[in-house]
Amino acid sequence: MKILNPFGPKIAVIKIPKNIIVKINKEVDKIISSKSRLKKSDYSSNLVGQVKQEIRLSNRFVNKFLLRFIRSNIQKYLKKCLNKNATKINLKSFWIVRQFKNEYNPIHFHSGNISAVGYLKIPKNITKSKKRLKTNGTIDFIHGSKSFLSNSLYNHNPKVGDMIIFPNYLMHTAYPFKREGERRSFSFNLDIDKKTFDVFHG
Repeated sequence: MKILNPFGPKIAVIKIPKNIIVKINKEVDKIISSKSRLKKSDYSSNLVGQVKQEIRLSNRFVNKFLLRFIRSNIQKYLKKCLNKNATKINLKSFWIVRQFKNEYNPIHFHSGNISAVGYLKIPKNITKSKKRLKTNGTIDFIHGSKSFLSNSLYNHNPKVGDMIIFPNYLMHTAYPFKREGERRSFSFNLDIDKKTFDVFHG
């Protein structure tokens, strides 16, 4: 786990094990191949993404295959950032974002205390552009204003297996891209115990 940014909100970047990526992708493929399951799992009305599909994974699947991995990494994140151990980690929601050519996610923030995004599929050469600044298909995290010796943006060019953990309030946006193929990611929100979250009485 790598912790980024000594000032302002701290971001963790980790690698997702290949077996977890395969497990999630298989589950998503099963859902999108079934009209009834897809309708039942549709999560788009709860989110701001201007994208093809947003799918909530069942609690049963998440609890069985993902919860241990999530809790372990959240504990590491909190230990590295705060030198604290959370006594409660309550996962609120876990969903998939299927993004295709010209689609995007506007600037937004999440609920809960801690959020994350992880990448499951990325089209080849997703950032390809004639411009010098190659932001196509990338994600920006935004905090504060640009000033001397302080940058308000952190841009991440996603690779399959990347997972980024961040505080829920950190504004972020996923840019559109011009390539064919699916940019598939997951996000989750969770709550931690009040004692760990409370910055004024820690």
